[in-house]
Formats: sequence, C-alpha cells, structure tokens
Amino acid sequence: MRFVPRWVLVSSGCAPVLLIAGWTGAAHYEGSSYDPVTQTISVLGSYGAAGFWVMTAAFLALGVCHLLTAWGLRAAATAGRVALGGGGLAALVLVALPAPSSGGSLHHGTVVVVGFTLLAVWPVLAVHGGPAAPWALRLAPSVAVTTLMAAGGVWFLIEMGRHGDAGVAERVVTSLQSLWPFVVAASCLRHARRRA
Repeated sequence: MRFVPRWVLVSSGCAPVLLIAGWTGAAHYEGSSYDPVTQTISVLGSYGAAGFWVMTAAFLALGVCHLLTAWGLRAAATAGRVALGGGGLAALVLVALPAPSSGGSLHHGTVVVVGFTLLAVWPVLAVHGGPAAPWALRLAPSVAVTTLMAAGGVWFLIEMGRHGDAGVAERVVTSLQSLWPFVVAASCLRHARRRA
C-alpha cells in the first residue's frame, strides 16, 4: 500500500467545510430573496448575485482541495484519483462559466453534469488492493457510496423537473461528494498506522 501524506487530511477535510461555508455565506448576502430549499447553489454563483464572490471563492477552494487530495491520495487506484481530480477541475471551470442571472446555460449545465458524474464514480474507480486495502478503498463501501451519490443525483433531477426541493437534494449530494475524500484519506492513514 502506497504512502498517503498527512496533509491530505487537511485538503480533503477543508473541501466540505469550505463548500458549506460558501453556500451559507453567499445565501446570507442574497437575503430573503434566496430560498435554499428550492434554489440551487448555482443561483448563488450566478452573474449579478449579491454573494457571487463568496460562492466563486468557495468553488475555487473546492476545486483546489479536490486536486490536492487526488494528487496525495496515492493508495487509491489511478483511475479514481484522475476522476477526483477531474471533479476538482470541473469546480474550477464553474468559476469561468457561472450560471446566468436568469434562465439556464448549456455550458454551465454540462460542466455540472460532468463534475457530478466524476465525483460520483471516483469511489468505485479508486478501489485498490482487495480485502487487505483500507476500508474506504474496498469494493463494498465504494459501490455503496457511489450508488448513494447516483441515487442523490436522480433525486436532484426529479426535484428539478417538478420544481420541488432541488436545493435540498443538491446540498445533500454535494455534501456527500465533498466529504467522501476525507473519509478515504482518514481510512488510508488509519490503515497505515495499524499496519505499522
């Protein structure tokens, strides 16, 4: 099992904190005109939004965190690390292609779908080492979390289609996606400590 540096706990642990702080801070600037239950995170990062700069900073930080984590998470299979890094790049591209202030955007929507897909499949692609591997890099937990993320994506699409609680669905899924790299990093470091 390849060495995972301890700083990966910092890069992976900061991702969910910065994402949640970003959408919370941006929503604060939007005030009562923003409904976090029904409106998406992209609304907070759209052109002209009062909290645009907060959400933009959060997307930048999230992307950098995922890229650093992918680089340092050497115990994971290469395909999983590439997918996680691709999810980080998607977050950075969202900064360059924010949602318009009204209506949709094919470019923005495409980047969101690609980023979501990469972050949903990376756990299964990162499986490495069989039953002797760290817990979070074993097949069963990785398939379970990928399935959970995919189900969350379906839930989000259903809520978007019916103009329902899309904001809640999106926050649940993105929270899980931003937290799982930390779980994997902690699992790898704990596994290495136990073997030592």
